Amino acid sequence: MATYDPFRDLDRLASTLLDARRGGGPRRMPMDLYRDGDHYVLAADLPGVDPGSVDIDVDGQLLTIRAERTLGSGEGVKWITRERETASFVRQLNLGQGIDTDGISASYRNGVLSVTIPVSEKAKPRRIAVSTDEHDGVIEAHESTPQLIEQ
Repeated sequence: MATYDPFRDLDRLASTLLDARRGGGPRRMPMDLYRDGDHYVLAADLPGVDPGSVDIDVDGQLLTIRAERTLGSGEGVKWITRERETASFVRQLNLGQGIDTDGISASYRNGVLSVTIPVSEKAKPRRIAVSTDEHDGVIEAHESTPQLIEQ
């Protein structure tokens, strides 16, 4: 037997009003971004998203991720409650200099999209040998580290 919960109805009303104020546009997907050695890893939460709807593209130094969550409904279904929503998600990152855009790869598992963004060979630290007349010495030189900037 179902019981009446006025707080659940109030919560549902507040969510509806807040969503209406936000507009029907795409939502931001929560993500983590970290560097692991010679590549960056972006992990974005996309629960309930069909992997076929995920679109990742790079235009110059701009990485864009788009995804859609759709909810199917069978014919003759009578909904008792429907709190899960269809949604569009979008996230953009400025990759900056020193990223190998041709080597970007992605995978999707358990509702998490993982994008691996390699650092280009030119941006990796390297050793430069310096010779002198007196004796050979080695000086270590580093170029600036590439950065990812969220837009």
